Formats: sequence, C-alpha cells, structure tokens
Amino acid sequence: MTEANRWAPDLGVLGTGRMGSRLAAMFARAGRNVVLGSRDSDRSAAIVKQLGIPTLRSGCYSDAVRAPAILPAVFVRDGLLELLERYCSALRGKLLVDISNPFNSDYSDFVTPWDSSGAEELQRRFPQARVVGAFKNVFWEVFDHPQFGDSLSDVLVTGDDDRAKHEFLKLAAGTPFRYLDAGPLVQSRTIERLTFITSSVGRQLNSYPRMNWRLLTQAAGEAA
Repeated sequence: MTEANRWAPDLGVLGTGRMGSRLAAMFARAGRNVVLGSRDSDRSAAIVKQLGIPTLRSGCYSDAVRAPAILPAVFVRDGLLELLERYCSALRGKLLVDISNPFNSDYSDFVTPWDSSGAEELQRRFPQARVVGAFKNVFWEVFDHPQFGDSLSDVLVTGDDDRAKHEFLKLAAGTPFRYLDAGPLVQSRTIERLTFITSSVGRQLNSYPRMNWRLLTQAAGEAA
C-alpha cells in the first residue's frame, strides 16, 4: 500500500479565510490529518505549502467533505447553508462542527431570529448530520497566539448528541484550549450573541481581536 493510500483525512475544513486556515493548521499540528478545502484549489495549495505541516493537505470542497468530520469556515450570510446543500448526501452521519456566528454584513446584528442560533439552523437544515457548536467565542487572532499568560482559554462546546461532542473532543485533543461542555445546541443562542459584548468591551480595552474567555472558578471548600 502506498503512502497516499494510507493517508486518510480526520477533518475537512471548508474555507481558506482567517478562521479556516488557522483552524486547519491547529488541528494538523495536533496530529490530525486535515484537508483544507477551497473553491480555488490553487489558493488552498499555496496556503498548505506555506504552512508546511505534514498532516495538512489541500483540496477543493468536494475533497474536504469526504472526511468523517467537517468544519465549514463560511458565514451564513456568505452562503454557508447553500454551500452545504451542494454536498447534502456527503453529510449523512458526519460530525459537522459549526464555528460561525450569523452576523449580518455590517456586524450590527444577526441574520437569525432571537429564538434560534446558527448552530440550530444548521441542524434543522441538515438533520442527517450531527452538529456540534465550537470556537464561536474565539476570535481569529487568538489562534496565532493561543496562550494567555499561564492559562489556556476556553472553548464552549454545544450539541444535542453526546456521542458527537465526545468525538469532537477527541478530535480536538492536543489543541491549545480548554474545552467546556456548554450543553445542548440551544445554548448556542447565548454564546453567539455574547460575541457582540465581547468585541465591544475588547475594543474599549484595546485588545480586540487578541482576546478570549476563561471561566474563573474556585473548588468548593477552597479558601477565598
């Protein structure tokens, strides 16, 4: 068996923008076999060549959706649902990692109603997939420098399928974040909308977009 035949993707990332390329690199550095898919395969190939990570390969969207886990890095407003519709049959049984916040074009509001979220809309549109929401609270620059002092920052994970969340956490093992189970997909409504507050406060503190969350806790019985 040749090396090409032995290599099988663990994750397919759709989109080569700031989030897609960084997430693909992060998972690849953690030892996952990742396909970075693009509308323009030459663009994907150039990014992969520049990164030089052995477990990262380039391809088009149709290559990326062959992986058992799919992470689209495309805004809803830019045609996320329509893009996935083209590969509807390929999503059956797959882990679909939703990272997007459904901002409108000027980032003043969401294109989803208050009683929904991007993650929930994705699950409704593609019930054959198993949707997990993650990285919605992480701004792109954090992936370049994920460490904040001595602490790893948090990624809040949502999903209605416990097995899918377990598969995601296994996929994310070794990446530089602390992952917290934030409950079912309905919790994505709060997580997505909190990005408005986070970005506003971050700009006041001159830290945007180099900022993320860390839940501060104290174990029961510890001295204050």
